[in-house]
Amino acid sequence: MNFASDNWAGASDRVIAALAEAAEKGGPAYGADELTKAVERRFAELFEREVAVFLVGTGTAANALGLAAYGCPGGVVFCHAQAHILVDEAGAAEFNGGVRLVGLAGQRGKLTPQGLTDGLARFPEGVVRHGRPVAVSLSQLSELGAAYGPDEIAALAEVARTRGIALHIDGARFAVAVAALGAKPADLTWRAGVDVLSFGGTKNGCVAAEAVVFFDPSRARDFALTRQRAGHSFSKSWFIAAQFDAYLRDGHWLELARHANAKAARLAAAIEGSAAARLAWVAQGNEVFALIKRQADERLRAGGAIYYPWPTDGLPPEALAGAGEILVRLVTSFKTSDDEVDRFVDVLADAGIV
Repeated sequence: MNFASDNWAGASDRVIAALAEAAEKGGPAYGADELTKAVERRFAELFEREVAVFLVGTGTAANALGLAAYGCPGGVVFCHAQAHILVDEAGAAEFNGGVRLVGLAGQRGKLTPQGLTDGLARFPEGVVRHGRPVAVSLSQLSELGAAYGPDEIAALAEVARTRGIALHIDGARFAVAVAALGAKPADLTWRAGVDVLSFGGTKNGCVAAEAVVFFDPSRARDFALTRQRAGHSFSKSWFIAAQFDAYLRDGHWLELARHANAKAARLAAAIEGSAAARLAWVAQGNEVFALIKRQADERLRAGGAIYYPWPTDGLPPEALAGAGEILVRLVTSFKTSDDEVDRFVDVLADAGIV
């Protein structure tokens, strides 16, 4: 019953098979191999336009380097106050891009056009004392499991354009957002005004495979140098390319994401019908946030369930834990089974709580 994180889930069998095949074949170093070039073309097909794609090994590197393409000393990047780039990446974006991250409020971990407008107003155009806005970063899914729809992204892009700043998406869970919304990848990115995407694979079946995708290739002119200086120009980049080749082929990435989302929905339904727990809000992807009675929490953990408590800072009153409750996050993955979900419910039932 492991609902700690989709980072715990291992890898897709297809991805592992592709890695084994790549290990046998080898290839020219530093992205000169045919497989890397083929994967770059596959990304262009996926997004229905010419793109510039750079493979990296971690999501933190993808975010930091993607933002560095638009950063400058004294630059300001807006993100949600709970965004992963601000809370969990040790200031990597600031280290690589010479920028400062500024957190903004917003329900369910999402920025709003008005909130972004207010944030920009703190840095008046032409006033250099406070710094200069250079980019906005959205988390897809958000840190609270919410997905930005195309219209929401477009509205934020419109605000960003008033100041000529870039729109970046941290797509660590981009696959589950695409699957949850049933939208085309293009509609959730460049058609809505996105400039650069950190395309995640690691949380959804890959071993260590992320990509920085620029929707205007001209903006990536110097990115190869930036990646090299950051130590993410892998000599055997075909190991990352092999993962993406298997991951993207025949829609496998969405198959994996739909599985994770389906198990999250099953888990949410069980919690909603329980007397020992309630949903903090409706799950949209593969993250379920629940308020669980402390007695039930103790019995679940004793029964082998693994998950983490979640901070309540900035949450609306209806999402806050009541007396004797704890707010937790439960994350499903492409590996989560019906059996795991059912055992989670059974532990509650066996304890006489449900």
